[in-house]
Amino acid sequence: MKKQNSVTACLVFFVFFFMFQCNLSIISKLNLSYSTRIHQDKKDLEQKSTSKVDQLPRPPSQSPQISCDRSHHDYDLCAITGPTVLDSTTSTLFLVDSSTSTPPSIVEKIRPYPRKWEKFTMNRIKELTITSSPESPKCEVQHHVPALVFSVGGYTGNFWHEFNDGFIPLFITVNSIFPDQDFVLVISKARDWWVNKYADLLQTFSKYPIVKLDDDNTTHCFPSATLGLISHGFMTIDPALMPNSETFTHFRAFLDKAYGNGRIHPILKRNSPVARPRLVLPSRKGSLGRAILNQDEVKRVAEDVGFDVIVFSPTAKTSLREAYALINSSHAMVGVHGAALTHSLFLRPGSVFVQVVPLGLEWEMYKKAKQFMDREG
Repeated sequence: MKKQNSVTACLVFFVFFFMFQCNLSIISKLNLSYSTRIHQDKKDLEQKSTSKVDQLPRPPSQSPQISCDRSHHDYDLCAITGPTVLDSTTSTLFLVDSSTSTPPSIVEKIRPYPRKWEKFTMNRIKELTITSSPESPKCEVQHHVPALVFSVGGYTGNFWHEFNDGFIPLFITVNSIFPDQDFVLVISKARDWWVNKYADLLQTFSKYPIVKLDDDNTTHCFPSATLGLISHGFMTIDPALMPNSETFTHFRAFLDKAYGNGRIHPILKRNSPVARPRLVLPSRKGSLGRAILNQDEVKRVAEDVGFDVIVFSPTAKTSLREAYALINSSHAMVGVHGAALTHSLFLRPGSVFVQVVPLGLEWEMYKKAKQFMDREG
């Protein structure tokens, strides 16, 4: 069986390398147009119009309200459109209505995590309370921009879920509700290691310090608040649902803003006399069930046909800035299905990505291929 696996892996790579060599010149030409597209996308992110409506309709400022949209399969979304007080100790947000009339008391509950259909996961998400009770705690910290409140308490620690359930929905929500607007991130279950790992990305979303809901003992005041994250499905940004038709290309430009410092890494020309195209080989050595058994042989074959091969073994402590620099400057990535392949988000448009899917998981190959094609347009 081991010999059969080795032969199969080699055959897969020979086919891939043949296709790659035949198409590298085409990829090189495409990269220039894609690079131009990325820089235009960055400008688009900075020049978005606010002409389209938000996901939740906002009532006139003179009538503060609490509203919740619970019509979606993946998520709930609530909004407080008026002065808001957050009591971190009780995980409660109060609508403060300064009108002379006393409105009826409203109470809403929400678990702000975009896997609403998955009950065993949602049971681990802290439930937040929203109320219009006439009595609210005294304000201790005054913020002058709205709050965006959500949880990362589901599958934190899994790289794929952190993007699928976290940063991609966060990107969608920010561009749907807060285009060209500052806001404060209020995050439940934001552990110190998680905040440190994603500090560059979080600071690109918001320049303000994060309010860590579980570690905070003060009351915060905001002009308004949104609770929950909008999801379009697994690893999906649907431009038809975005106010300004953003796509995964915009998200890729956002990642470049966080980790790339605006550097351009042109794809090397096919006839370059010096450099060889770089192939990243994510390693799953020691993993049960999904690993390339003859990884050393695969590396040698790839080098023989002309690649500079980098074996990439990410861990929970791997610097994302360093990972981005490596993958963003590479021409191809080949790896076995798993969370580590989420690093393919760091590949430049025009690069080649090959996912090796074990027998029995063909449905994953179809799903991932469709998602990749959809986001590449």
